[in-house]
Amino acid sequence: MKRTRPSLGSFLGSATAALAIVLGMAGLPAAAQDAELIPMWDASDESNTATIDHAPWQEILDRYLRTDDPSGIHRFDYGALKASADDRQKLGGYLKSLATLDPRSFAKAEQMAYWINLYNALTVFVIVPRYPVDSIKDIKSGLIDFGPWNLELIPVQGEKLTLNNIEHGILRPIWRDPRIHYAVNCASIGCPNLAPEAYRSDNLERLLEQGATEYINHPRGAQVTDGELLISSIYDWFKADFGGTDEGVFAHLAQYARPELAAQLDNFDSFDDYYDWSLNAP
Repeated sequence: MKRTRPSLGSFLGSATAALAIVLGMAGLPAAAQDAELIPMWDASDESNTATIDHAPWQEILDRYLRTDDPSGIHRFDYGALKASADDRQKLGGYLKSLATLDPRSFAKAEQMAYWINLYNALTVFVIVPRYPVDSIKDIKSGLIDFGPWNLELIPVQGEKLTLNNIEHGILRPIWRDPRIHYAVNCASIGCPNLAPEAYRSDNLERLLEQGATEYINHPRGAQVTDGELLISSIYDWFKADFGGTDEGVFAHLAQYARPELAAQLDNFDSFDDYYDWSLNAP
């Protein structure tokens, strides 16, 4: 995926203005995006024990994320958030507060939580003023781009960042942790669930492990249908992060598979993939 631009003033002025910013050059879909480090972000201060306040994002999650769907898929109530001027302002204020920080001045674990929460909050921020939409892909980054991933949405330390920048230029190349794919949420049914907790340095490992286990053992992650193994397209799009081969993907799945799925995986040495881009609204 790729993206485009706004200033902090327009970003905070209104959600609509922030989304309408600049039409970018056509980019590759998220599925084809390589991890390419943006060097300026590869720094940290491990002596800094300070933490970042994600309480406003937690309040948004508590109010609008529905985790009780019988399908096991978490749903975000974009319509209800759109109807609440106070909570839209809260979300904008939270993003503004993150934009004023230099994440490089924090320890790596605190940074990782910062970038994951920023990505997820920005995704909600992008969708809410455009809701209802059938899919996040309906929000365009450019004339022939699909999805909002190339929109420059937020300035941090003088750099206008896109969702693609955060995922593929910062999170993936710096941490090289495949579990990042279970943490960043693309607002789609096929995507791993948006976590009901804001990421923090003290819950980071637990949430990453939980996200991997829950997704892999849900039919969206892997399922056997008509004698065929179907797995999420995430494992094909980002195969490089899962060992770079089909064998690496199988090893990753087996690491988190519960007994029933593990037994099924032993019967296969190949797979097909699928993905549902429908919006994860109620």
